Amino acid sequence: MLSLGGSIGNYSIGSREDAKMVADYLWNNFLGGKSSARPLGDAVLDGIDFNIELGSPQHWDDLVRFLSNFSHRGRKVYITGAPQCPFPDDLMGSALKTRLFDYVWVMFYNNPPCQYTSGDTQSLFHSWKTWTTSVTAQKIFLGLPAAPEAAGGGYIPADVLVSQILPTVKKSRKYGGVICFGLNFGMIKMVTVHL
Repeated sequence: MLSLGGSIGNYSIGSREDAKMVADYLWNNFLGGKSSARPLGDAVLDGIDFNIELGSPQHWDDLVRFLSNFSHRGRKVYITGAPQCPFPDDLMGSALKTRLFDYVWVMFYNNPPCQYTSGDTQSLFHSWKTWTTSVTAQKIFLGLPAAPEAAGGGYIPADVLVSQILPTVKKSRKYGGVICFGLNFGMIKMVTVHL
């Protein structure tokens, strides 16, 4: 997956036409299309991950639709997203409403209203239920910091995760696993764990 966005920089999509140009560029340079300037050579990625944390919420839904249309060319283009846990996500809400996302890894950290706080699981459980009942996706993942230092808040100690959180979140038919975000040499690392 190629991830778009992040928490650094300045980015947005200005129009539906811009969304079409970006989709064509991504298809031809990273997915199943053809280009003489493919940054990864012959490697063909499976899809695009939306991690929209800055800018405008406009036209991400157009980009999702254009990318999804490439699935009709003989190969599936997976669409995934990493929204913040407050629902609906301010920047990705319209994109998620397209109902075209395959997987969504909700970031249940750095957001006190919907993250785990020492001894309080209810805010996280309420938000989890909202996400799993309101968003059309094959699977929804519980995005957590891998260590206390990896985020400003929302870290869940392993014993609490196993004994208190997982028994509840695994009841959802959309539960896909836990995805852990951490820092390693100044870079963000992401590991998916199926617990």
